[in-house]
Amino acid sequence: MSFSYSVKKELCSVITDKDRKYCCLYGMLLFCKSFAPDSIIFQTENDLVCELFRSLADDVIGGSGVAEVNVTEKKNGVSLFSLSIPSESFREEIIYRYRISSRTLIHRIQIDIIDNNSVFAFIAGAFLSCGSVTEPIKEYHLEFAVPYYELTQDLLNLLTSVGINAKYTERKNVYVIYLKDSEAIEDLLTLMGATMSSIDLMNVKIYKDVRNKANRIANCDSANIERTLKASERQIADIEYIMETEGLDSLSPELKNAAEIRLENPDVSLKELGEMLDKPVGRSGANHRLKKLSEIAERIRGERN
Repeated sequence: MSFSYSVKKELCSVITDKDRKYCCLYGMLLFCKSFAPDSIIFQTENDLVCELFRSLADDVIGGSGVAEVNVTEKKNGVSLFSLSIPSESFREEIIYRYRISSRTLIHRIQIDIIDNNSVFAFIAGAFLSCGSVTEPIKEYHLEFAVPYYELTQDLLNLLTSVGINAKYTERKNVYVIYLKDSEAIEDLLTLMGATMSSIDLMNVKIYKDVRNKANRIANCDSANIERTLKASERQIADIEYIMETEGLDSLSPELKNAAEIRLENPDVSLKELGEMLDKPVGRSGANHRLKKLSEIAERIRGERN
């Protein structure tokens, strides 16, 4: 089950009382494939959304079998549910119920007919009609694909009025309102009624944050190990050069001890090397002795050149 399907499933379950049903159907109609006095067609690939549209049409109109369903199989095996309202009297009743007195209003949001307590049911209806949300493990992205510019602006203004800052772009003659901020998506899901889906998104975000932090730590550790090994290689090359030229016996007891420990333990850190000396020292003390060895090797190279 995809995340988008889960969100819509949850939204379908919270459209219960009369006002929510009325406003949710209004949102589904305004943003559906075709909404006009002579043609109402609602399409969805979600069986639960299909059933919701049928039941809302019956409840709001007060009839039975208001919407007819036609199911077709797409090439990818997904079922496409097309719901139409063939009865002219039912279409006229819908136009009347939503106070659409002219064609200019049929693709505009009439805020005055949306109950204040059901504005989020209306937005949920719009999302059920033309919205989708990407799997949060991949990316944070929620969108509404709207066919009309004026309707796009109306929905943007409505989202802004409830504290959701969205953007829009045009894609293949469709206006796409989108959110990419995870917190904004969480807020919108919660406002529409998909509370559990919002929590699921939060959990995914926590998981991704922990995973990214672990990766950063692992990368940092890997980089530190690589730096340690490269430094050790240089130190061992200097010590071996001293051995081949003047010999380790030419060194002071402390430097000779540090040189022998490094040769025997090329992979240990400076802190560990300092603890292994005859007279243990800290990281800075071990580093100081290895630097002295490198300086001696450079001096010998300079004299021989």
